Amino acid sequence: MTDSHAAYRAFAREAGIAHHAVNLRAGERLRGAIHVQNVNAYHRRFREWLARFHGVASRYLPNYLGWQWALDGGRISSAEQFLRAAIGLFNMQG
Repeated sequence: MTDSHAAYRAFAREAGIAHHAVNLRAGERLRGAIHVQNVNAYHRRFREWLARFHGVASRYLPNYLGWQWALDGGRISSAEQFLRAAIGLFNMQG
């Protein structure tokens, strides 16, 4: 979900990811259940969290996104849950 800048559309096409644009000039801020401000707020929180690492290699960015996703919103609340997620044991009781 982005504004309608052509660079976002081109990037999404090249990366093979879904892209939905809203027309901010026309007052559109919402597309389905996704609000552009939610996207902007997540991006801000991610940038602030990522700053502590003083830059990361772009090839590891999916790992950092996953880490932030797990921490954001309290999805993982203990060290044990975090370790289980890190080794791929997401749905196992223990």
